[in-house]
Amino acid sequence: MSQGSAFVQSVQCALRSKFTVLHTSATHSAYPRHLSDANSCRTSQNKSFALKARRRPLSIAYVNAQLTMSTTTGSAQPTTVAENGTAVFRKLQDPEQELLNSTSVFLFDCDGVIWLGDKLIAGVPETLDYLRSIGKRCFFVTNNSTKSRAGYVKKFTSLGLKISPEEIFSSSFAAAAYLESKNFKATGKKVYIIGEVGIEEELDLLGIPHIGGPADKDKQPRMGPGDKLEVDPKVGAVVVGFDRYFNYYKAQYANVCIRELKAEFIATNTDAVTHLTDAQEWAGNGTMVGAIRGCTQVEPTVVGKPSPLMIDYLANKFHIPKSEICVVGDRLDTDVLFGKRNGTRAVLCLSGVTTKERLFSQDEVIPDFYCESIADFRPR
Repeated sequence: MSQGSAFVQSVQCALRSKFTVLHTSATHSAYPRHLSDANSCRTSQNKSFALKARRRPLSIAYVNAQLTMSTTTGSAQPTTVAENGTAVFRKLQDPEQELLNSTSVFLFDCDGVIWLGDKLIAGVPETLDYLRSIGKRCFFVTNNSTKSRAGYVKKFTSLGLKISPEEIFSSSFAAAAYLESKNFKATGKKVYIIGEVGIEEELDLLGIPHIGGPADKDKQPRMGPGDKLEVDPKVGAVVVGFDRYFNYYKAQYANVCIRELKAEFIATNTDAVTHLTDAQEWAGNGTMVGAIRGCTQVEPTVVGKPSPLMIDYLANKFHIPKSEICVVGDRLDTDVLFGKRNGTRAVLCLSGVTTKERLFSQDEVIPDFYCESIADFRPR
């Protein structure tokens, strides 16, 4: 058995029994909508889980007034803000009673929750130590595919956090596990990668052949009269992950493989933005996925959040009711939706992408609680 196969086999039950294919519409590329399973591929109606631009935002004055009133009254009740009486947002006030007593497992997003770029968010080490000291299991789920699980262990270590590979679930691993669940290796086909070393390393652990990736970062297609881009006829899947060296050669290679060879189009995630640094938001993998969707007119199979893979795996492996699992993230459309769609609790941290104003201006994705950062999980 190759290295990595044992862990992959432990998720096969979840993959075979329930792998929801998530797609995104061309209009709202950052927000997934639910389709049927991979075999039927029949489109269901959008259940309005996505954020909608047409929603009327609350006035900032109203939001500030609600927040001021809650702090000046000294009330121990969670802060609530409602839009037309339909959406109630609860601020985490008593972590022990409201969250910790009823939660056995925490699934933490990384970018925007544990770190921003290469900077650790204040209070994170103390919070993780505290949660473990009271018997909570902590796992780390990231849609960033640039690193493998081994690569993420190195990053955690560089930030002073001791994490094992088994506690990490990256979208690069999710892509490899998905291909393994389909017995892709036995087909004799190859994977063309748009992405970075994380996807390559996870595929190597499972012995799945691949081409492309970082090796194609400087390539340019010939586009003179009569020229065409020749591709490897054995490509059976195209995996699109975040790629800082995305170029026209890669786009055309994927285009030909998907349109002419009928290779499966797999996206690690469709995040609109990402945190490459702590100074601003950067264009995310939705950029690359959108380009390939646009030229092929094919919707991808999305294996990262909010796919149910990781939640199903943990629930099955540890025999934990989903009601005792809590997803913690900084995004409504992936992290909170990941939890709410799959039967767990969800906490939104305001330490990353989502601001209070953005949270309060919609009523489609409602977290169980919101907080400033996971430092709020510790007793006050």
